[in-house]
Amino acid sequence: MRLLLDECVPKRLKRELVGHEVQTVQEAGWAGLKNGVLLRAADASFDALITVDQGVQQQQNMTGLRIGVVIMVAPSNDIDDLRPLMAELVEELGHLKPGQIKRVGG
Repeated sequence: MRLLLDECVPKRLKRELVGHEVQTVQEAGWAGLKNGVLLRAADASFDALITVDQGVQQQQNMTGLRIGVVIMVAPSNDIDDLRPLMAELVEELGHLKPGQIKRVGG
């Protein structure tokens, strides 16, 4: 699966997603893009956006998009707070449908 890590997600999380093609927003050249613009830019190249931005679900209309979104809910975006969510994240990625937003943790 081709995954894009949002700017608010530590880039070290890439190492935790073995078996997936993972790129950060910065590596893709999209640093600074707001979520709606970012989702449309990433739609053709990625299967899912991984974020900790809790507002995505209320702010974005996913109609017509192929990219899915997984929101990681943790006390902070520190790698040590996100690591315990990795098994659940990988499980949800396996069931994520195009245009769907899922939450893991919290």
